[in-house]
Amino acid sequence: MIRSMHRYCVALTVVVLSACTSLPRQDAGESSASASTAAALASWNDTATRRSIVDFVTLVTTPESKDFIARTDRIAVFDNDGTLWPEQPASIQMVFALQRVKTVAGRHPEWKRQEPFRSILKGNLKSVAASGDAGSMKLLGAAHAGMTSDQFAALVHEWFETASDPRFNRPYTDLAYQPMLELLGYLRANGFKTYLVTGGDVEFARDMAKRVYGIPPEQVIGSTVKYKYSQTNSATSLTRLAQVDNLVDGAAKPLAIDRVIGRRPVIAFGNADGDVPMLEWTSASDGPRLAVLVHHTDGEREYAYDRASKSGKLDKGLDEANAKGWLVIDMKDDWRTVFKADAATTAAAPVN
Repeated sequence: MIRSMHRYCVALTVVVLSACTSLPRQDAGESSASASTAAALASWNDTATRRSIVDFVTLVTTPESKDFIARTDRIAVFDNDGTLWPEQPASIQMVFALQRVKTVAGRHPEWKRQEPFRSILKGNLKSVAASGDAGSMKLLGAAHAGMTSDQFAALVHEWFETASDPRFNRPYTDLAYQPMLELLGYLRANGFKTYLVTGGDVEFARDMAKRVYGIPPEQVIGSTVKYKYSQTNSATSLTRLAQVDNLVDGAAKPLAIDRVIGRRPVIAFGNADGDVPMLEWTSASDGPRLAVLVHHTDGEREYAYDRASKSGKLDKGLDEANAKGWLVIDMKDDWRTVFKADAATTAAAPVN
C-alpha cells in the first residue's frame, strides 16, 4: 500500500498485504531493466515485501518516471544491530566490550568496587547486556582510555579475525543477514549510496562495515567517545578518553545524518524503536520515500522478539509502521534464508 501526502511510502502490514497500483509492477514477465532482480535478491521470497522494494527502486530510478530521483540524491541509511546482523542475546559490540573489561580488569583494581564492572567481573551479565549501546559505549570508553584511534582499530580488527557466535558456531563476520547484503548490493547497482547509522562505536563499526557490508569508513555514522589530539616529536595521534561524547540513537540519528551527509535519505532501514526517529525524518520529506522495519519473527533460524524485548525493543515502531505506511519485513516469511549457507559471507559489493 502506498500512502501519498506529498510523498510516497511503501506500506505493508503483517496481516494484510496489498499491492501498490501507482508503481511499476514486476511479475513473472519482468522487464529487462529488472530481470536481474531475481538473482540480485535471491535470498528473498517472492512476497509483497520484496515486490514493494523493487517497485519503489524502479519508480525512483526510471528516468521517464515523474518520481525519478537523481543519483546524487539517492541516499539509503541502515541501522546495524538487528537490521544487518543479530543483536540477541546481546549486541556484538557488547560481547566485545564485556570481554575487554575482563581482559584489562587487572589494571583497574577499583573496578571490583564499582558498577557495572563489579557485576561483570562476578559474571552477573544480564542487566549489563540489556543496557544496549549506551552501556557498551561506557564500557568501551573505560576499557580503552589512553589507546590511540589506530591502536583501537587494530584491536577490533584482530578480535573480528577470531571471535565467533556460540549459538551459530560461526564468526561474527559471517552472521550478516544474506538478504540484506543482497539488498545493499541491489541498491548500489541502482545508484544509491549506502550509509551505516549505528548506535555503536563508530571505530568499532568501520572495520567490519567495509569487509562485511561493503560500506567504506567515511559512510559509517556512529557513536563516539571523546578524543585528545597530541603531538610528540613530530608524531601525531588521537587518543581515546573514557567519556562518551555522542550517542547516536533515537532522535540523535537524524541529527547525525544531517550533520554528516547533509541530505535527507530517500530510504531508511531499521528494526527497533531507537530507529523510529530516523524513519520518521526520512518518510516526512516531500517526494518518494521508503521507510522499512525488519521484524524478528523467526525464532528457529534466528530470534523472535519485538514489544517485550529489553534489547532491540520494537513496540512504538510497529504501531507507527501501521499508521504511517512503513514497510515491515517479516523475517520468517519474507526471507528464504537468513545467513549465507557456506562458511564465508560475501560482502555486499561494489562499494558506492
